[in-house]
Amino acid sequence: MPKQMLFLVAVTEDASVGGTYEGTEPMGLLWSMQPVPGSRTGLRLRKMNVLTPMVVHISVFSGHVTEGFSKQSPLATVVIERWYLAPGVRRIDIREDGVKGTLFIPPGPGPFPGVLDLWGGGGGLVEYRSGLLASHGFVSMALEYFIVDTNRPPTLHFKIFEEAFRIVQEHPLVMKDKVALYGLSFGTYVTLRLAAYSKSVSPRCCVCINGSHDPPVHNLLYKLFVHVMHTQNETRSDQEGQVVRRDLILPIPIESKETVDMGRIECPLMMVIGDDDQNWSTSAEDMTQMMRAAGSEHLLTILRYPGAGHLIEPPYTPHTRASIFVMPPKRDKMIMLWGGSPKPHADAQEDPWVFPATTLLEPQ
Repeated sequence: MPKQMLFLVAVTEDASVGGTYEGTEPMGLLWSMQPVPGSRTGLRLRKMNVLTPMVVHISVFSGHVTEGFSKQSPLATVVIERWYLAPGVRRIDIREDGVKGTLFIPPGPGPFPGVLDLWGGGGGLVEYRSGLLASHGFVSMALEYFIVDTNRPPTLHFKIFEEAFRIVQEHPLVMKDKVALYGLSFGTYVTLRLAAYSKSVSPRCCVCINGSHDPPVHNLLYKLFVHVMHTQNETRSDQEGQVVRRDLILPIPIESKETVDMGRIECPLMMVIGDDDQNWSTSAEDMTQMMRAAGSEHLLTILRYPGAGHLIEPPYTPHTRASIFVMPPKRDKMIMLWGGSPKPHADAQEDPWVFPATTLLEPQ
């Protein structure tokens, strides 16, 4: 009877010497995942149903295998689950006063700090970040403010964000004076716009990932997209046909008077910036100058990550350098270049995830 041998791989100790990552990376098997060779161009892995786990099969094969996995028999396989909701987190659909979203409430008696979670211009209801925030003790609302299944142009008014903030703030399990705004991409612009100009939104702090204060200040989102569409012809494509929008944002014109007045923001602001963002880059220098002139530079924290791209998501999310993007309102489909390289981008996703809870929880 042949002897059986047991090999134990400890990802916290054993280094990878090749493949999708190298070195000792405890979560490298997850953040370095790539589409199967031959897959459709522009795929992006996202968890859209947070009520079920993401199931990951990890298999060991004989030799170095780069393709044809399904046709081979693995030496060993283990199945792991990645949950986006901790036990006891409640998920509540919100349909109130024109607001459409999902509220996630942590287990326990509360009260909890609150978050209004704003994603980008891709539209739809994206819940996984809010689910994770609730799993770490925040009441978080994922807001849907671009409807992706309609041909009607977006006519949404900024009042919808003020109403959503009110819903979070007035929830009986939320600390009313400790509600934050959390934006990515176009959600960053919305966050800065609300913090600077809204008379009814008073965030305890703001966290913004890769976005600009540059678009003209309008109350109607439709007007903003008219502005974006007017600049669409100025975009360029790289050698692979991927759309690069970075050049439309940087540098911020010195004579521009239509940007958000950063000096009006009176709460702590954290800007998370991927220096290789090829989509909607952040002009940290311009923001800093405006806040310095207003005497509020001390409120600004900038975290810069060389080699990180635009889509800085929760930790261990596989890096997506380019993916299919549908541009509203005409629903034009393109391959959008986001930028970044896997390892530095993974670091950028993990490092700032320790949400500035001290800012939300410290006494006023």
